[in-house]
Amino acid sequence: MKGKSFRRSGLCVAMGICLASMMLPALAANTDGSLSGRVAAGAEVTVRNADTGFTRTVKADAQGNYRFPFLPIGTYQLQASKDGQAVGETVQVVVSLGNESNVSLGGATDLAAVQVIGSRVITPVDVRSTESATNITKAELERVPIARDAQAVALLAPGVVQGQYGGASFGGSSVSENAVYINGLNVTDFYKRVGFSTIPFGFFKEFQVKTGGYSVEFGRTTGGVINAVTQSGTNEFKYGAELVWEPKSLQSTGDDHYDRQGRAYRISSKDKYDRTNLNVHASGPLVRDKLFFYAMYEFRDYQPQSTNNAGGTFFDGKSDKGFWGTKLDWQISDRHLLEFLAFSDKNETTTDNYDFTTGRRGVRSNTQYSEVGGVNWALTYTGYLSENFSMKALYGENKRDRIASSLNDQDCDAVQDRRDGSLPQIGCVSSAQVENGADKREAARLDFEWQLGDHLLRFGLDRETNTSDNESFYPGPSRKFYQIYPTAPGTELENGGIVPAGVVAYVRARQQEVSGTFETINSAYYLEDNWQVTPNLMLNAGVRVESFDNKNGAGSTYIKIDDMIAPRAGFSWDFRGDGRSKVFGNIGRYYLPLVNQINVKQAGAFLDERTYYAFQGLEAFERNGTTYYRPILGAQIGPIDNSQGDGTVGDLRSEVDRDLDPVYQDEAILGYQAMFGDTWSWGVRGIYRRLHNAIDDMNISSNGIVCNGKRKDMGYVMANPGKNVTLYTDTDCDGVNDAYVTIDTSRAGWAVYDANGKYLGERGWVKPKRTYRALEFMLDRAWDDKWAFNASYTWSKSEGNAEGPSNSDFGFDNTSRTESFDDPYVNLDGDGPLPNDRRHQLKLRGAYAIDDHWTVGATLNAQSGRPINAFGMGTPYDRRIYHSFYVCVDKCTLPYDQRVYQLRGRGAGGRTPWIYDVGASLTYQKSFGAADLRVKLAVYNLLNQQRAVEVDDSYETGVGVVNKFYGLGTGYQNPRYAQLTVSVDF
Repeated sequence: MKGKSFRRSGLCVAMGICLASMMLPALAANTDGSLSGRVAAGAEVTVRNADTGFTRTVKADAQGNYRFPFLPIGTYQLQASKDGQAVGETVQVVVSLGNESNVSLGGATDLAAVQVIGSRVITPVDVRSTESATNITKAELERVPIARDAQAVALLAPGVVQGQYGGASFGGSSVSENAVYINGLNVTDFYKRVGFSTIPFGFFKEFQVKTGGYSVEFGRTTGGVINAVTQSGTNEFKYGAELVWEPKSLQSTGDDHYDRQGRAYRISSKDKYDRTNLNVHASGPLVRDKLFFYAMYEFRDYQPQSTNNAGGTFFDGKSDKGFWGTKLDWQISDRHLLEFLAFSDKNETTTDNYDFTTGRRGVRSNTQYSEVGGVNWALTYTGYLSENFSMKALYGENKRDRIASSLNDQDCDAVQDRRDGSLPQIGCVSSAQVENGADKREAARLDFEWQLGDHLLRFGLDRETNTSDNESFYPGPSRKFYQIYPTAPGTELENGGIVPAGVVAYVRARQQEVSGTFETINSAYYLEDNWQVTPNLMLNAGVRVESFDNKNGAGSTYIKIDDMIAPRAGFSWDFRGDGRSKVFGNIGRYYLPLVNQINVKQAGAFLDERTYYAFQGLEAFERNGTTYYRPILGAQIGPIDNSQGDGTVGDLRSEVDRDLDPVYQDEAILGYQAMFGDTWSWGVRGIYRRLHNAIDDMNISSNGIVCNGKRKDMGYVMANPGKNVTLYTDTDCDGVNDAYVTIDTSRAGWAVYDANGKYLGERGWVKPKRTYRALEFMLDRAWDDKWAFNASYTWSKSEGNAEGPSNSDFGFDNTSRTESFDDPYVNLDGDGPLPNDRRHQLKLRGAYAIDDHWTVGATLNAQSGRPINAFGMGTPYDRRIYHSFYVCVDKCTLPYDQRVYQLRGRGAGGRTPWIYDVGASLTYQKSFGAADLRVKLAVYNLLNQQRAVEVDDSYETGVGVVNKFYGLGTGYQNPRYAQLTVSVDF
């Protein structure tokens, strides 16, 4: 083993990045790593971080085993001694996030598992653990073209794809099933579970993306976990600045898209932005070897410009609120550590709206305001209470504002004309809803590790109190949202009204508002045993017990699910005994909590009132020199419908299943990983996931009791579709709820009437199903100061009838209040490929150093298309008009039982095209005395592909009315753009 190239490879592997993109099992907490190994029995092992002076010493047991838990990530000097004499040489090892480095020193019997290059140690495979994850360091990301946000990093991991609403799908899950941690603090949005608190890219130090099989310390997710830690100070004073510039002059023009008649329906050619971020940072010791700081402030200037889809309104935005963040680390002693994190990601955007019907900016028609983010902090204590017993304690707060309004909110009603399938805003307000929301998470957790011979016991508890202060309503003097839909005479509307003769369109006037303070408490405790059965075989078994308590606007519990037992088990077998390869596997159960949006929209004084009118044309009016329209309302059709909220906090026993079952997922993984040569590694794993249950709103139109010839209508309730639902209801027809009734919704709960209103019987719902099967193959070549390469290929199938708590095929982002189970027909005969089903994914990235100063990098993300549905309106089994997999093909103006329908199953419309996203970067680095300069030019979507990533899945806009926009794109790849990064560090 000689030569410069090998020395470089040894350095890179020792620095913890050799398997940076492989499946790295872990036995560590959220914010740190651990170090273990074997040495002569009774020897003392000392670990020291040269950057901070942190030093700890432990004594090996009678079998020569030693372990350092809860180590802050970084590079350590490792030295063994016995009877005051050094055993072997001092070596260096890097402890990475969430992983356990295994290093055996002099006197051990298994030195074949260790490679020593100079004074550095390589530990290729963690054979002591069963958890799978992908670790990526900031140094690796700086060499390749990666968008500067945590989600872009997550998308590098196998099996992760971009989902709708700005989220990511892990292993077929919907975008609202993930969790994000920064320095151990959960920063996931809990209102809808889409999004999370963000920090600048330069503030991060290392990422770990968990795509499955994670240990029992993690919960409240059936998707994946993004785990990240921030920069920290050291004994060396450092400071610097980084400028990131994305000018609109280096952006390609977006494509304009046209319908089948050649008319523009999505104008993108005017969509541009200028973005400039400048961060200044400093770090160093406040007290050498004891107290350290890291601080950053980022100046931001973001100026987006765009038009609406029709191209008639021009939006000119401005956002310039800065970010601040700090990290303090206090090494009180070698047994007690304290760290403090605080940051503010508050952001405000002001957007002026201008008339653009002439292709030029006209008069200003409105100004929109939005505020997001908040101040976040966490205090973490680490205590090494003995050589075998350690603990961590965390308390913190995570805040996120949700504020949206506009100047026209008081004077203008929202109006949409949906008669042709598009969603054009024809009123003088563009706000979907006026919202003033503030979310605060109070998080506390304790984690313990106790080494008892061959058993490592890990246990702990965590509790989160999630509070949402919320006020929201539709803009305008009437506070109503007017939507115009096509229809046909004789059609039954959602409120039971029958469309009269001569009416071919109707107006739905919807008033939706709520205010109050709503709280959810999520708590859990866990216990796990990691048993080293033999030197080459590790068994892992643990259990996590969850509890979710959602409260109403009065502070009382209205949904409580507890005693949710989540067992998890796994194994890791170093079958060759050389520490370079292993077979591993795990099985486990994972529970998903309810979002706070459910509290707000059901358990508060929630008003959702819908009134239907015959449409009698449009009335034009002018405002600020622009022409707008509002509907002329004809006769009211049917009664006012407030079944989803009447503005009061009602008796929730009639709106929530008394014995609600939780949503959970079972998972099984079997994998293999190995090194070959000094820098190459590869792995493969098979994955099976099955989601059980859904919690969603269902329209229970029959409680099984006949009153005045009709079944008692319960309205919309939160329940488990396809399972027993127990509700408090009226059983003696006196109009007063008096007893509980259990309804088997797999066969009942929906009253069926003929075209004349005669009761025909009942039917039930299909049970929700989602299964995910995948094979993942990975290949990695570690950076050796010359080049690096990583590749992964994923074949997968995501099938069933329910995507998850979020619905992207209907384009409805109300988490756990989707349209999938509103009535029994939405998912009837609806099994097939789900929206996040992308059968093939190929991800490549690499970097090559041309010389000591110049490096080129490249990425490729290729994935097959998502399925396209063909949703109809109505079914041959019921007169209600709503989403379904049935399309009317003949006699569509007749009563429902005389129409001719055709079943269009999931994916009946084919698939969207393959997506190829290529990135390229060129980096220049040079030192000038004490200054290190780095200049990087990155180009994203190099081929400037602008293919559709989402399409309109609605084949019909009314019974027999074909949607002219069906199959046309509703979302496209972003055009090519360039990013220039210049950083100077001292």
